[in-house]
Amino acid sequence: MPFYKVMSLAKPLAIPSVNDAKRWWHRLAPHRQDRVAMLAPLAAVLLFFAAIVAALGYLRLEEMEREQEAVQRDVEYTQQRLRLRLLERQEQITRVGREIASRDIDSADFRARAANLLDQYPEIQAMAWVDDKKRTVASQGMGESPIGPYHITGDVLLQESRSAGYALTRQLNQLIYIQPPAVDGEAPRLQMYLPLNHRGRFVGVLISEYSVDGLYRYGIPSEVSARYAVSLQDANGRLLAGTSIPGRKIANPLAPWASLGNEYSMPVSPVGTGLVIRAQAYRASLGVIGSGLFWLVTALSVLTAWMLIANWRHTRRRQQAQQALMSETNFRRAMENSMLTGMRAMDLQGRITYVNAAFCQMTGWTESDLVGRTAPFPYWPDSEREHIAARLEEELTGNATPGGIQVRVKRKDGSLFDARLYVSPLIDAMGTQTGWVTSMTDITEPNRVREQLTASHQRFTAVLEALDASISVAPLGSDELLFANKLYRQWFGVQAGGHLQLVAEAGMPSSPTNDDADDSVDSFAGLPTTTLPESDTGNTEIYIASLGKWLEVRTRYLSWVDGRLAQMVIATDITSRRLAEEQAAHQAERAQTASRLITMGEMASSVAHELNQPLTAINNYCNGMVSRIRGQQISESELLSALEKTAKQAQRAGQIIQRIRNFVKRSEPNRTLSEVPPMVAEAMELAEIELRRFNVRLNHYVAARLPPVLVDPILIEQVLVNLLRNAAESIDMAARAAPQRIVELRVIPKKISDKQVIEFSVQDNGLGLAPEVMERLYEAFYSTKADGMGIGLSLCRSIVESHLGRMTAQNIYNGEQLAGCRFAFWLPLGDSDTLTRAEPLPLQPNLG
Repeated sequence: MPFYKVMSLAKPLAIPSVNDAKRWWHRLAPHRQDRVAMLAPLAAVLLFFAAIVAALGYLRLEEMEREQEAVQRDVEYTQQRLRLRLLERQEQITRVGREIASRDIDSADFRARAANLLDQYPEIQAMAWVDDKKRTVASQGMGESPIGPYHITGDVLLQESRSAGYALTRQLNQLIYIQPPAVDGEAPRLQMYLPLNHRGRFVGVLISEYSVDGLYRYGIPSEVSARYAVSLQDANGRLLAGTSIPGRKIANPLAPWASLGNEYSMPVSPVGTGLVIRAQAYRASLGVIGSGLFWLVTALSVLTAWMLIANWRHTRRRQQAQQALMSETNFRRAMENSMLTGMRAMDLQGRITYVNAAFCQMTGWTESDLVGRTAPFPYWPDSEREHIAARLEEELTGNATPGGIQVRVKRKDGSLFDARLYVSPLIDAMGTQTGWVTSMTDITEPNRVREQLTASHQRFTAVLEALDASISVAPLGSDELLFANKLYRQWFGVQAGGHLQLVAEAGMPSSPTNDDADDSVDSFAGLPTTTLPESDTGNTEIYIASLGKWLEVRTRYLSWVDGRLAQMVIATDITSRRLAEEQAAHQAERAQTASRLITMGEMASSVAHELNQPLTAINNYCNGMVSRIRGQQISESELLSALEKTAKQAQRAGQIIQRIRNFVKRSEPNRTLSEVPPMVAEAMELAEIELRRFNVRLNHYVAARLPPVLVDPILIEQVLVNLLRNAAESIDMAARAAPQRIVELRVIPKKISDKQVIEFSVQDNGLGLAPEVMERLYEAFYSTKADGMGIGLSLCRSIVESHLGRMTAQNIYNGEQLAGCRFAFWLPLGDSDTLTRAEPLPLQPNLG
């Protein structure tokens, strides 16, 4: 059995018992010792390397701390030297400022004092005296501005930085230091602004500019600059003076070969954060990397680690091999115990040497009961021992059946079950047969299901054979008949010709068509490849001349049991139904003609009165002409006028007779796309004869631009005439006054259930309909008139519904009082879908 099939039959592993757990523990004890022996070298290597790394790291940290402390001390000492030098210059410049403020010196004295300071202290580059009007009183060493030398007073503040510093000093009224922005081509400077006050009043500012490079050269001790890369920087870290070592990222500062790069920076007072001194230590010492002891220890460590790792790898490979063997053995044992297929092994003497858990579970016997036993085995039924022994002998001699053997097996409790055995030789690794292996499967449930399926198939076939419809199935594009029931065989035989004939005459393709014979495209392209639709393709009624029968044919596509796409045809004999429908249609047509004749009979007096008027006029015209001709009192023009009037009255009488004749004549139903206004006009002319007899006035409204409808105009006129006559009779029975004797006819377009229709409504102000009358309104032969036949409204509704329309009736109330009745019916518009569905319908009255 393939592996994937075996795994699909697997069952959950059983929970091991306490004894099993003990056996596994003792079995794994040697492996635990091997695992400890394998991990010991690795642990020794790791501990050794950890000790070496810890010692080197400790020495490295101590060295880094010593160098960092030395850098910090030297930077603080240098910062103090710079601070004292700046404070000394600040004190001297302040003294000059006080003398200026007290007006003890003038501009010439100031220039002399400033020149003396510039000569004595090289770090001072320039000095300027600016009054409270921003005018430069005197300056010394200011150099040139972007527009030229400072030759005129007031031009010192032309530089934006000096102007800003002047304004800030005046605002704060205290001494400030400013680091001006860098200018290309100029050395970095440091500006000091000293406010001048005389008796509490601001009188100007004394500006002094320091050279940052001069501060570096004359303020940094030489012994410090010899050991470190000392630099002066601004608040943003921009180098102003001195030297700086480019910084680099150190991945591991504790490594012996890593450059420490110790550095320290701090602001220079009294300037503040605008001027920072920074010192970076040079890498002058080789550290521990130059030590011979370090290299000796490193070499010994590497050698020891290599030996330990080699031992660890060998131990690990050996344990991996053992673990793989154990895992394979345990996996095979678990797979065998989890299988639902029973496994049994026998040696060449026929003695059982192995059974798995599934075999024991099937038979109910334990492993100890079966291992070592020879035939007959305890699970053989007593009544079938000879038969099973013979079959087993055939299998052991090599006459194995490919499908196995089916036998009955007895459980330990005496119950029996069906099983299928597969026997094959057991071959060892050397290719030698050492016995036989047998797999056993319980097939009791499959046999039961197979028997039920067979019985179900027989019942289903009996039902299909007894149907009064012909059923046949054939694959697409083939003349093979896959299935045919009894009635099909009686009609067409056992060939597929009848199936193809039904499909062809029903207008349904038996196979996809392909116009290009050379086209390599699959002719079944486009057909569904997944679930086929459940719905039928439709019903078609055809006449089979060879059978003399009318058949209703339905087809549908289905996927046959072998996967082929097939077509099923169901043909039902509807000959008797067709005859009944034809008779019903004939009776309906006669009922409609009779209804129109009855309507004309009821309107006979009105028609006679209508015809009497033109006939009386004709008689009067003729008598008058005869009298005047005899008396020779008529001229030719008067005679011609009288004859024309006589002809017009005769034409009127003829039109009345022709309209009545067209209305009552018997004709075949003829549905056509008809215009609504002419149809309504014909019905109104016929109905107005009766309405005038009842002294009822007709108000009508027909919407403009109505689309045509697919109807038989004569039948719709009949419905309208009946509704208008009923409305007039209802008003007459209510004895309404003359102003209230009104019938309203409205024809408008509407939308009902998302379908465009045309609604015809007739409303009267008669007595309305009683509840008991409303319930039986369309019942055949029910009438509220003493001389009525009760087929008018029933026939009207049948005509409307045969045109796919609906008719409704409702009472009209004026408050609590019944004020009349409204009949309405609607017809769908004459589209192609309506034409397809309406044309085959016979005109049948609803008489029940």
